[in-house]
Amino acid sequence: MAIKMRVLYASGKKKMVEFSNAIKAQYDLAFNAVDAIPPAYPCDKERIVILAVSAKGDLPDSLSLFCKELTKARAQNVALMIDGDTTVADKLKALLTEAGTNVIEEVLYVKGGFPIPFIGGTPKPEEKAEVFAWVDRVMANLQ
Repeated sequence: MAIKMRVLYASGKKKMVEFSNAIKAQYDLAFNAVDAIPPAYPCDKERIVILAVSAKGDLPDSLSLFCKELTKARAQNVALMIDGDTTVADKLKALLTEAGTNVIEEVLYVKGGFPIPFIGGTPKPEEKAEVFAWVDRVMANLQ
């Protein structure tokens, strides 16, 4: 894929990490395109950053700080894949908009599975297909 894309996750759930790695494989992204938040390599002129987040209610401090620094120079567009509720998505959208990046309107809500890393971590084929269809829609509507 010729687009500069990163998938970053803030989740202790294995399924969210598996979704991130499936996106990397499906779209043939660079070897360092998937990372935890905060990433080892900073975002720089990314066309799109997909944030895969598991949270309920309050956001972890590391995630909030990362989002506050995700300016348009670092990421032109940000898409959200949330294992949680609309409150989490709204808080993330507000932080990202304030930082100056374009936030994709369509948020994908997924079930991340159990919080124990080794239980329930394998996404079903239909779940992966839903994620890939969402990424395709997001990519079609990039600014």
